[in-house]
Amino acid sequence: MTKKITNVPIRYTSRDFEAIKEDLIEHARRYYPNSYKDFNEASFGSLMLDTVAYVGDILSFYLDYQTNESFLETATEFNNVVKLGNQVGYKHLSNPSSFGTATFYAIIPASATGLSPDRDYLPTLRRGSSFSTTNGNRFLLTEDVDFSNSENEVVVAAEDSATGNPTSFAVRVYGQVMSGEIVLVQHDVGSFERFLKIPLPDNNVTEVVSVFDNEGHEYFEVEYLSQNTVYQPVLNRKKATSAEPSVLLKAATVPRRFVVERDGDRSFLQFGYGSETELTTESIDNPQTVIMQKHGKNYTPEVNLDPSKLVQSDKFGISPANTTLTITLRTNSRRNVNASAASLTEVVTPLLFFPEEATDSAKISDVMTSIEVINADPIVGDVSFPSVEELKHRVAGAFSAQHRAVTKQDYRTLAYSMPPAYGAIKRCTVVQDHDSFRRNLNLHIISEDSFGNLTMAHSTIKGNLATWLNNYRMINDSVDILDAKIVNLAIEFKCVSDLNFTKQFVLSQVMLTLQEHFSRKGEIGEAFSITRLYKVINDVEGVIDTTFVNVTAKTGGDYSDVGFDVAENMSADGRWILAPDDVIFEVREPLEDIKGVIK
Repeated sequence: MTKKITNVPIRYTSRDFEAIKEDLIEHARRYYPNSYKDFNEASFGSLMLDTVAYVGDILSFYLDYQTNESFLETATEFNNVVKLGNQVGYKHLSNPSSFGTATFYAIIPASATGLSPDRDYLPTLRRGSSFSTTNGNRFLLTEDVDFSNSENEVVVAAEDSATGNPTSFAVRVYGQVMSGEIVLVQHDVGSFERFLKIPLPDNNVTEVVSVFDNEGHEYFEVEYLSQNTVYQPVLNRKKATSAEPSVLLKAATVPRRFVVERDGDRSFLQFGYGSETELTTESIDNPQTVIMQKHGKNYTPEVNLDPSKLVQSDKFGISPANTTLTITLRTNSRRNVNASAASLTEVVTPLLFFPEEATDSAKISDVMTSIEVINADPIVGDVSFPSVEELKHRVAGAFSAQHRAVTKQDYRTLAYSMPPAYGAIKRCTVVQDHDSFRRNLNLHIISEDSFGNLTMAHSTIKGNLATWLNNYRMINDSVDILDAKIVNLAIEFKCVSDLNFTKQFVLSQVMLTLQEHFSRKGEIGEAFSITRLYKVINDVEGVIDTTFVNVTAKTGGDYSDVGFDVAENMSADGRWILAPDDVIFEVREPLEDIKGVIK
């Protein structure tokens, strides 16, 4: 006789510890009334029920967690949002560069007449010279600095005590610097491997400068592996007038190519799966086969011709094999590479070039040891990571932009997506200039200094941003990049505390909460909410009610010089301080700018 099998109903809606345990107890009472009767909490059976409920609760938690982290709208982990962004083409900025202007000094011996520096010993400080700040941040000179330029500032440095004639002169010049130092990496590659992936040893890689193999073949960085064309600068030898460009861009096919992938702080070189045998075949498309596709056709079929894809191979480039790659990297020595004013003071590796007439080795040595450097203004370009919510909006914007700028949001997304080697901006906004005849777009930007405070972006970053946007803007769009105006605010408040808490404790909690609240920088053109300020203070433990909040603007000293009338820009109901399109609010020094009284 076959025993009848009954289906036991299971509640799949029970997901927490208590609900699972109650279901297990009910299940045992209903289906095992004679086998198990001891439901005492101290029994061994209760221990087993608790254990099973505990495991079920943990599995339920991680199931919910993994499900939430699989979607952009519900993800909460920063790294998971970055990975979801990579799936839709968003590239998170890590280790951005900072840019600034440095002042260089050199002591030059006097000429035979003693009236000017000896021009034979006026050197050129070459691009790539290395300097350092007091806290160890390295910087590289991005351009040659010529000490022999007639426009340089020259003053007498030393005089002959007997005759009073000058014996040496101090020459001051200016040059652009960027953060980072050059690192060479040798990587041995064995037999051929499809989609070779090479990890880079440094965690602070800003830029892959070049990649060469033993045979001298260069591998080029591209945005995606299916891109097989890059544009290289070529000297314009036919230049006839100063109006003509000195450099021309020439399209070049790059069968040897790679992309840089980033996973957190780690970086990788990703190659395709083509081999060297791919180069022995005809790889360049014949225009006849592209247009006609077959000899003798009397019509032209509809063919999408991509000018960035001129190679027939579909194997995403050549992967190196049986060679040694020499990889030149530019890395940052620290996470925050911004530098405050007067902090760039150490000369690490000066690359000096002297004229052929300089033959006195002692004078050359004296000039080399006399080189000094300092930055009068802050060096900026590095910004703190955006919050998870900000990152989600940028990922969504990158998916909508699709590598072209049509809407205002597209311009903002592309500005935030500028490669880290060109620097980074903290906030930006796009405003249409109705006074312009060409319906010009004004892109207002702001950067961040080494202390996390808002500051003006350097001119180099603006130039890099203009070049970057020019690749994606519509042909009839005209974009001006301007500085946003910073308005520094001060907060005064009064609130009533609970009698069960000391006033000192409540005041310290309110101050900490407000400091955290203002650590997030608002958007350019975003109004300041006084109502939200009341709510933030009232939500602090020990606060019964907030009775007074006053907001004023601060100027002078380290604060912004922008004049702003808070009362004039207050909304009619007193709940908002309205901001013009090019203004961003900031509480610069929370410890000094936030003051309160507890009653």
